[in-house]
Amino acid sequence: MPRRHVRLVPRPAERDVDAAVRRGLAALRAELEVPVAFPTAVLAEARQRATQGPRPAERVDARELPLVTIDPPGSMDLDQALHVERHGSGYLVRYAIADVAAWLEPRGAIDDEARGRVTTLYAPDGRTPLHPPELSEAAASLLPGQDVPVALWEVELDDAGEPRHVAVRRATVRSTARLTYDEAQQAIDAGAGLAADDGPLALLREVGELRLAAERARGGITLPMPEQEVELGDDGTWRLVSRRTLPVEEWNAQISLLTGMCAAELMLDARIGVLRTLPASRPEDVARLRRTAVALGVDWPDGRQPGEVLAGLDAADPRQAAVLTDATTLLRGAAYAAFDGERPAEPGHGAIAAPYAHVTAPLRRLVDRFATQVCLAVAADTEPDAWVREALPELPDLMTAGDRRASAYERGCLDLVEAALLAGREGEVFEGMVVDVSGGGTKGVLQLADPVVHARVAGEGLAAGTRVRVRLVDADVEKRSVTFEEA
Repeated sequence: MPRRHVRLVPRPAERDVDAAVRRGLAALRAELEVPVAFPTAVLAEARQRATQGPRPAERVDARELPLVTIDPPGSMDLDQALHVERHGSGYLVRYAIADVAAWLEPRGAIDDEARGRVTTLYAPDGRTPLHPPELSEAAASLLPGQDVPVALWEVELDDAGEPRHVAVRRATVRSTARLTYDEAQQAIDAGAGLAADDGPLALLREVGELRLAAERARGGITLPMPEQEVELGDDGTWRLVSRRTLPVEEWNAQISLLTGMCAAELMLDARIGVLRTLPASRPEDVARLRRTAVALGVDWPDGRQPGEVLAGLDAADPRQAAVLTDATTLLRGAAYAAFDGERPAEPGHGAIAAPYAHVTAPLRRLVDRFATQVCLAVAADTEPDAWVREALPELPDLMTAGDRRASAYERGCLDLVEAALLAGREGEVFEGMVVDVSGGGTKGVLQLADPVVHARVAGEGLAAGTRVRVRLVDADVEKRSVTFEEA
């Protein structure tokens, strides 16, 4: 589905929306203690390592593999490159993940800084990277045509897309193509280029569909909700964008999930590592969601698992959007579990319906570097390095704090832009739909179609899954809040 751009003209005309947004973003960064720049020592170490190259290690030469990357347009921090081919009656998936550890000194300046940053943070006016750009967007990135050290995963799948053999080892690769999601989708739809015949993109689609079917069969849950994004146009105009993910993004994500599941099994078998966990949905919560769906007229046949039903819903329909919003209550309690010697008591991830580990985004997320090093050691039948083992106990707390800040930053950015674009329009009436209610129907969560805004609404007898006309009561840029009432 193409992006829907909402261009709003500031009212009154002389109001400086751009300045208001930028002031608000600066205030948000200060509030959340988002780093502004890398310390001198970190930049010096990054430049030195980029010049000298990765630390010496035994690596397989896999530069002949025709790997490709698939990422959003403009991305330079490329963590992953893939290749898929037929293998007997099944498939062979090769997934190269940037070996960030090859570029860092344990407990050196870059390592210590990364433990404080935890994740790459994204805002409408730029990124706050986990690692210095000299590495994350250059030497360590899987950009086409350059030799890069990686953890190379090789997963043999049967004809149903289930793993039958897994291997991971250090290698040197050279990506051959850098595709955006749109470019990859267009090639697949046309059956051209890398998607022709048994090309890797054609097989990505086959494997992706098999893995999606396997996810549903396991009881996994994926919510098909449009993404709300902020964009700054070339003309300096801020836009709120509602964007649906392309099919190729879902297929590509399934390769990442497959790798994370294989990594989790490796670590569980070796009784050392760090997992991403999520409690399974409680039966009473599933039953409540089903009652909500039936009450809204959304079909939920007997015996169907939540993931099967939710995957087929359309967020453009108010009733189905309300069910999808309510379904987020099934996915609460995410955490990290580090272990060394004993398996975690609850190792599963409820949304994936299997144990899972983060290993595929080490340029942008701290924990992946350490989990990858554990997997490499286990696969080589050696002990993880001491610096890896020593870090495991602190990783859950670091990641939890980092994820909390990233979530607050993302939500704060959206709230800020919504308020800035609507400020001065108090009293105007908009069309929207109620996707959640509380307070006996006096409070609700509203989703507008134009502009693409999520906000609170007050009224009487509000009902989830209904369309309403609402009046803007207040848009406070400083507080990053927007409030509506029924018109």
